[in-house]
Amino acid sequence: MSDTRSLEPDPSVIGGVSKAPFARLPDPASLFARRAARLKSLATGDLAPYLAFLAEVAEAQHAIVVELPEPQMPDAEALGRARAFAMPPLDRSAYASNATARQTCRRLFDALAEVAMPPPAEISLARLRRADDPTLDRMIGAVLADAVPPDELADHILVAGGLQVFLARLASRIDSSTLGPVGVGTCPTCGGAAAVSMVVGWPGAEGARYGACDLCGTLWNEVRVKCLVCGSTKGVGLQEVEGQGGTAKAETCDECGSYVKALYQDKDAAIEPLADDVASLGLDQLMSAGEYRRAGVNPFLAGY
Repeated sequence: MSDTRSLEPDPSVIGGVSKAPFARLPDPASLFARRAARLKSLATGDLAPYLAFLAEVAEAQHAIVVELPEPQMPDAEALGRARAFAMPPLDRSAYASNATARQTCRRLFDALAEVAMPPPAEISLARLRRADDPTLDRMIGAVLADAVPPDELADHILVAGGLQVFLARLASRIDSSTLGPVGVGTCPTCGGAAAVSMVVGWPGAEGARYGACDLCGTLWNEVRVKCLVCGSTKGVGLQEVEGQGGTAKAETCDECGSYVKALYQDKDAAIEPLADDVASLGLDQLMSAGEYRRAGVNPFLAGY
């Protein structure tokens, strides 16, 4: 593992960042299909079975998007209040007991019934399909609060899959021009913590850095060298697995002792935040032996 504790100014940061759009909202019609394709392409080595399974989940997510009723958006008053007080327009806590969120999860569970999966996942899926509304609401609330019980990880992974569809459809209907910063490393659309950050190569945003939300799929602009947990610009460094091409690094912070992965989409345009986060699990395993704790939130890596 290489370790860079002090970061020199990056010339690529100069230029595109100031013109970069603050937020890029998800397109549910393509988000999950693109994720599925990326997961399939990454499904090699020891992680192949799990990545292939997640690809099946993403394909099922893609299949149900067009089947779902139009989601109910927050009213104009709520949206105006969110803008006035620099709050995310989608309040995660408000969806812990929501009929459409529940329906979306159940549609995904049904779609997954025909998918071949590992025995533990089959058991979890069967249990979820039998779950009553209060039980499912409890699980939905746990995922939304990033408070998944350690002994129920498999069940909550599938619930998170449903919520990704639900929240991405809501997020896609937000006016991106109304979004602004709501907190360090915090999704401006739904208030979730960043799963990873990406340095992108998009036209007009070359070299800009974006946080990636694990549930709603929003990408938002962040300062290039800054801890996405505590906001410090001191003691920020990068660590990576040598020989892996430099497309996934752990951005570490000496101030709070945490790290969030940085993915370099400007080096590999095919990078998809959640897929590449899972595929680079080897980096997390190496980091677990050191002094920094993982802070990026990805339901597909719950327990790591």
